[in-house]
Amino acid sequence: MEYINAIGRRKSAVARVYVSEGTGKITINKKDLTEYFPSAILQYVVKQPLALLNVAEKYDVKVNLDGGGFTGQSQALRLAIARALVKINAEDKKALKDQGFLTRDSRAVERKKPGRPKARARFQFSKR
Repeated sequence: MEYINAIGRRKSAVARVYVSEGTGKITINKKDLTEYFPSAILQYVVKQPLALLNVAEKYDVKVNLDGGGFTGQSQALRLAIARALVKINAEDKKALKDQGFLTRDSRAVERKKPGRPKARARFQFSKR
């Protein structure tokens, strides 16, 4: 097995993932996972698809992450890893889909409308 690549997006974050057989090392933008995401919650989010299939120590994951904030990046990375795992073994698709790891979360910031302070908020109305 060479590299299996996949892409994941969330808000404005884009994660390009390259999965190969290895020892379970996750490298993000040439940094270790714990260095890039110091928060244990975000590390957990990234590892969810690997933990679900019990393959965390079976594959090495190299990631190019850009755009967005840390939460969006971690969720984009989760989607990319899940897609790569489905490319490796199509039988895992049902388990990942049931947990919602293959669904692209399309929510994004709504644009600001002209003549308003924010997307939906209006300036305070004064009768007099």
